[in-house]
Amino acid sequence: MKYPPALAQLIDALRCLPGVGPKSAQRMALHLLEREREAATKLSHAIAAALAGIGHCQRCRMLAERGLCEVCGAAGRDPTLLCVVESPADVLAIEQSGSFRGFYFVLMGHLSPLDGIGPAELGIDLLVARFADPELQEVILATNPTVEGEATAHFVAELATARKLRVSRIAHGVPIGGELEYVDGGTLAHAIAGRHLV
Repeated sequence: MKYPPALAQLIDALRCLPGVGPKSAQRMALHLLEREREAATKLSHAIAAALAGIGHCQRCRMLAERGLCEVCGAAGRDPTLLCVVESPADVLAIEQSGSFRGFYFVLMGHLSPLDGIGPAELGIDLLVARFADPELQEVILATNPTVEGEATAHFVAELATARKLRVSRIAHGVPIGGELEYVDGGTLAHAIAGRHLV
């Protein structure tokens, strides 16, 4: 059976979401049309408003409604610390932990030459400009522990080191509450290599 064109278009549009395949997109579309038409209208308005009103922070590239995001516009943050992350979701995760009071720079991805993502696409020129801030002392690299994330961290570390900034990397390893027998070998190897004195 062939879907009406508008339904097919909705299913195809929903497939852009992470983790949503053809069947999930079909279930979502049918659910919205059969049972949640009012919610679907609200969702479409919210998406349109977000697309029209949300851009990037001029300073850190985080998602923001104005020129500066909430973090960059906040008083009382530590100007000596700059945490470099891959995505806005990483900023939210770190902020929810309550463990960091410095500033951020969001790369919006990682280096991936095969996908055509180089330094220009990551805003490296803006990051290097941030390195010139006389108050900045330490750059914390919080990219993902993937091959691309590690390559990106290495690239940024070289740029920061060349400007005489202290560079650190967030720790990776065994999660709190985890049991060693259930941790994969790669994570264990990383944890042992990154051990520190107590």
